[in-house]
Amino acid sequence: MGKALLKRLGLLAGTMLLVSALAFAAFSVIPGDPTSSVLGVEATQEQIAAFRAEHGLDLPVWQRYWSWLAAFVTGDFGRSFKFDMTVVELAATRAQVTLVLAGTAFALILAISLPLGLAAARRPGGIVDRVITVLTQVTMSVPNFVMGIGLMYLFALVLHWFKPEYVPLEQGLWPHLRFMVFPALAIALPKSAMTVKLLRGSILGELDQDYIRTAYSKGNSRSSALRRHVLRNAMIPVVTFLAMAVGDIMAGSIVVEQVFGIPGLGRILISSIGNRDYPVVQAIVVLLAGVVVGCNFLADLLYRVMDPRIERT
Repeated sequence: MGKALLKRLGLLAGTMLLVSALAFAAFSVIPGDPTSSVLGVEATQEQIAAFRAEHGLDLPVWQRYWSWLAAFVTGDFGRSFKFDMTVVELAATRAQVTLVLAGTAFALILAISLPLGLAAARRPGGIVDRVITVLTQVTMSVPNFVMGIGLMYLFALVLHWFKPEYVPLEQGLWPHLRFMVFPALAIALPKSAMTVKLLRGSILGELDQDYIRTAYSKGNSRSSALRRHVLRNAMIPVVTFLAMAVGDIMAGSIVVEQVFGIPGLGRILISSIGNRDYPVVQAIVVLLAGVVVGCNFLADLLYRVMDPRIERT
């Protein structure tokens, strides 16, 4: 187990190194220059040269990458060209907002998909199963931003359940969460539909196994067999899917933040891309990738605990 853990930690580190190199290279070769957005179009050649020399933009890409990487691993994420402040200071409060949004969306996925998946699998082909199947098919086909616009129109403009204005945490935890639940729902609903279908199929697959027939022969009801024997095994592919869905949740957060006017990482990321503020963009991309890779690593450990039959190599 120790060797397997070290192997996966090595793969995690290698993945993050590759992601950082690709992110740095991509944003170094795309057209555009940060000098025009920072200094303005009327900047002289001397001012442009001084700016590029100050920020190392006149160095080769590989040299800038190694300097950036050496600073990044020590916690120095660089300094924003546009706002003249450290990336940590700029992104700290924005990251908190995005994490609350993504965490709320993930909690809603669990709260929605697990009961519905169980309900659909209890009686396949029944009325409940058919209704849930139709709802999941429709929900999966709707993009996050369209879902967000629809939820805002229905709950804000028609039902008046919330005002379509961002409520910061400083105004109170409950008002903040009351607003955040609707953009989180826009992210959660499509992923919940996919999770319901996956869980239903996984449960039905487990119900055909020999150990379930043995459980029935010992007097277990269908509900008891589902709860005591099937669910743990059926959750293994679901756990893997949910871990991989973290990336989609974070990406969905960036899009939905624009729809609901939420000042999270998504807004500062898009703004920084437009301004060619490379330190901010590179740091956010690598940190988001780190969240995704880390969640997949934890999922790998979790489903090995859930099913000891999985080879520990």
